[in-house]
Amino acid sequence: MTKARDIMTGGAECVGAEETVLDAARKMKDLGVGALPICGTDNRLKGVLTDRDIVVKVLGAGKDPATCPAGELAQGEVVTIGADDDVREILRTMSAHKVRRLPVIDGHDLVGMVAQADVARSLPDPQVGDLLQALSTG
Repeated sequence: MTKARDIMTGGAECVGAEETVLDAARKMKDLGVGALPICGTDNRLKGVLTDRDIVVKVLGAGKDPATCPAGELAQGEVVTIGADDDVREILRTMSAHKVRRLPVIDGHDLVGMVAQADVARSLPDPQVGDLLQALSTG
């Protein structure tokens, strides 16, 4: 069975909780990604910042991305997947939490990110439809 470590994008870079949203946006642009894990000064995962979060929760709310700390957008429990969890568990976790990207952890270490597209490429066709439907209903 395919595991998270087999389909993830490795070497995920964090944005520090104390870094600004503008710093995060620049890092997203440079890396060509739409989401970054938010890590605290303790090197622990605090959340995930998405390009949509920047638009809706910062720009749309009239906040200044040059002064708004990325950590301000880390809310609630961080949803992650273990590096050795299989595709069925990834599918279940994404569907249950209605998320399109999951940080992949090995112990307490962030080792990568797995996106909806990564999962879709590894599933048989009927399950791909189930995933897309689960994430698109709301």
